[in-house]
Amino acid sequence: MEGDVIRKEEAVREPLHGLRKGEVKSKDSSLPECAKLGGSEPIALHSDGDVVIGGFFPLHYVASKPEYSYNSKPQVTSCSGLYHTAFHWMMTMIFTVDEINRNSSLLPGVKLGYRIMDSCDHVHTSLRALFSLISYSETVKKTAETENSRIQTEGLNMAGMKRKPGMISSAEKRHAEVNMPKPRGLKDAENYMKEKLTVEIKTREYSPCLNYSPVPAVIGLASSTPTRAVAHTLGPFNIPLVSYFATCTCLTDKHLYPSFLRTVPSDLFQVRGLVKLVTFFGWFWVGTIGATDDYSLYGIQAFSIQFGQQGGCVAFHLTIPTSPTVAEIQKMADKLQRSTARVVVVFAKDVNLLDLFLELSRRNMTGIQWVVSEAWMTASQLTTPDFHNLLEGTLGFSFPGVSIPGLKEFLLNVRPSPKPGMEFVNMFWEEYFGFDKNNLGAVKKTVCTGSEDLSYTDSSYSDVSQVRISYNVYKAVYAVAHALHTFLNCNSTGPSGGLCEMHSSFTNGQFLQYLKMVNFTNQFDEKVYFDSNGEPVPLYDIINWQKDSKNEISFVKVGSYDGSAHEGQQLQILKNTIVWTTRQSQVPVSQCSAPCPPGSRQATRQGEPKCCFDCLPCADGEISNQTGSTECIKCPEYFWSDKEKVKCVAGEEEFLSFNDTMGIILVAITLLGFILTTIITIVFHSFRYTPIVKANNSEISFLLLLSLKLCFLCSLVFIGQPSWWTCRLRQAAFGISFVLCLSCLLVKTIVVLLAFHTNVPASRGRMLFGTSQQRILILCTTAPQIFLSTGWVLGAPPFPFRNSNYQAITGKIVVECKEPWPPGFYLLLGYIGLLAFVCLLLAFFGRKLPDTFNEAKLITFSMLIFWAVWISFIPAYVSSPGKFSVAVEIFAILASSFGLLLCIFVPKCYIILLHPERNIKKGMTGKNPR
Repeated sequence: MEGDVIRKEEAVREPLHGLRKGEVKSKDSSLPECAKLGGSEPIALHSDGDVVIGGFFPLHYVASKPEYSYNSKPQVTSCSGLYHTAFHWMMTMIFTVDEINRNSSLLPGVKLGYRIMDSCDHVHTSLRALFSLISYSETVKKTAETENSRIQTEGLNMAGMKRKPGMISSAEKRHAEVNMPKPRGLKDAENYMKEKLTVEIKTREYSPCLNYSPVPAVIGLASSTPTRAVAHTLGPFNIPLVSYFATCTCLTDKHLYPSFLRTVPSDLFQVRGLVKLVTFFGWFWVGTIGATDDYSLYGIQAFSIQFGQQGGCVAFHLTIPTSPTVAEIQKMADKLQRSTARVVVVFAKDVNLLDLFLELSRRNMTGIQWVVSEAWMTASQLTTPDFHNLLEGTLGFSFPGVSIPGLKEFLLNVRPSPKPGMEFVNMFWEEYFGFDKNNLGAVKKTVCTGSEDLSYTDSSYSDVSQVRISYNVYKAVYAVAHALHTFLNCNSTGPSGGLCEMHSSFTNGQFLQYLKMVNFTNQFDEKVYFDSNGEPVPLYDIINWQKDSKNEISFVKVGSYDGSAHEGQQLQILKNTIVWTTRQSQVPVSQCSAPCPPGSRQATRQGEPKCCFDCLPCADGEISNQTGSTECIKCPEYFWSDKEKVKCVAGEEEFLSFNDTMGIILVAITLLGFILTTIITIVFHSFRYTPIVKANNSEISFLLLLSLKLCFLCSLVFIGQPSWWTCRLRQAAFGISFVLCLSCLLVKTIVVLLAFHTNVPASRGRMLFGTSQQRILILCTTAPQIFLSTGWVLGAPPFPFRNSNYQAITGKIVVECKEPWPPGFYLLLGYIGLLAFVCLLLAFFGRKLPDTFNEAKLITFSMLIFWAVWISFIPAYVSSPGKFSVAVEIFAILASSFGLLLCIFVPKCYIILLHPERNIKKGMTGKNPR
């Protein structure tokens, strides 16, 4: 597959190569022929060489829009606004080329030349310059071939000499010219001309592959948008474009830009660094400013996405038009002034920001912390006193700077010249010193002599203390030179005698592969190489704008960012050395809403960014122990939030304590019932031989009183903190005590019914249901409850349990007895209900028996109270939370116990103590008058 692609490329390239070489044998003379129009060549700074590399620099930053009428020849569009910094970059390229040519080991025998064009920082001017650059090499080649033929003709006619095969480089040519003997007479002059023509013939005829080849590489451009256009054009021809300042991530696409490389890191790494920088200082509410070019659009888009992933919000975004109107500038300034965001991230060039910053300075607007990309981090034209109040404290990224030896002297020795090709230098000179060389009669203008001294000036042009973009230019030119060193086999010791081989061709794209494989260490101990995407190592300095002792802005390094380092080690900041905007001592604050304090959480406002929120207190049982928490954390089981909702503490245990008011009342009622039962027992015991006590078997009455005492006492087991033994005892004691009580009542009711409804004599009835039978019946009715309680306690015993279900409501943990087998409790309660129902039914049947003291009637009343209490107990027990359910059960026990005690025994005590005359047998039968 790869071979097929190569063959196809060669098939396409071969006819193109033939066209360039002029090998087309025939053509139709009747067809119109395209010819290049004269007078439309852009200005260029040129230096001849064996290899000429191209260069593009934005020497002007305002390009007029081209107008095509299609009725006349289009003219070269003029650019305005000379950019001194770009002129500095251009002169650095020239300096680097000269330095390489002076280095006898890098490209021995090869002179490096250049042809530099002005891109005007615009797409159409960059493309026009590119076409001029490419077509220039073809024009030179054709001119050279014509001149070559002329020289051959003249030389042969003059000297009658024959051309000898061989080849000569420009270095050899210069060597030959220097070593020619000087002519002393007519004969010598003729010989001298012959030898000179021979050298010229060999030079022009046998070195066209280098001298007149297409430009092998181009250094440029500065902005991403024109760079994309040029890179897209050069890509199919495999002509390398090495940029020194185009950082757009879009240029990483090798399918669209296969021949693009750069000595400046991609914005992909810078955006990551900027996101880390702003989040490091806690800035999550920022504004952004950009221009309409690709650099700004891609940079702002990437920043916004990554910043949002880290929890940040973009308060506003301003896009500065290419030529903004006054109204647009004022509108943007108004938005900046109204915004609550005090940190603004800028992805734009200084020339785009100039109008906006002038308006902000006019308004004396301060307090904005500017965080900027490398595009204008070291732009000196924004460091004038007009911008000090606005921009002091600016923080941002910049490329590492170095001090290049000899560069300052080279820059200061630049002089204007009337020679062709020096137009750029003349423009700079006129702009820099305020002269106009072409307008000698202008008022208030001085004739430019060219003798002005740049060393007495102080500007960004002459400042080489820490060059940054110029250093990228320096590395780009050296990368091309090292690629040429390998490509031309300059290490060879063969026939060329240590010189570079001059037969190499740049037309097949091989040089691009050599350039991609460049790997060398420069004089500043930095390794220069390109990765698979044509990118360098992503290294940045973090710069802070600070005023120095001269009250001038200086660029102070306060940190660094290494995109190739491990996570956590990429960003290095010297926080104490930073000067903030308006000279604040603390890190500026930029927030839509103040961070929520501990104990609360953020609640996003509807329709607003997530950074704009209200603070809501955490719910009970939840905490937030950090400032700015987005969610509250639920406390673990058995723990509860403290009053401030900042930490979880052990949950407060709740149970019906003896110290509670409710517990004290219930204990008092219990003791009252127990004491009252004891008093009644004493009374009955004292009058045990009286008829009212002896009636219906006094033994059962005393057993009933004992069971009532147990009923009262068992309620005490429900009070206090549940333990292993109280959980097992409480329900069993309650169930057995009440069953014993109801069994006694059942026996009493049966005795009454037998006494009045049987047809046998009384003595016979007592024999059928005597004391022994009564005891057996009590035992038989009580035994099932004893067996049930014993099996429940032994098989699935209740145990103490910390119930956190009510923690969300009360904030307390209820300590209770958990019943692992709930049917046990319901069976126990159901059996009590069964006995109570039987007692009520039998007592109801005997309520109208003809006895003065009808005990069946009293039992009926007591059973009605018992049923009323326990029926109301069930819903109250189920709906009562925590310790209140225990209190309800105790209340039911006490209420039913008091009902039995008062309904059955108090009337008898009333007769015994207050009406003893009725405590006789006749009184009991109702035969005595009342």
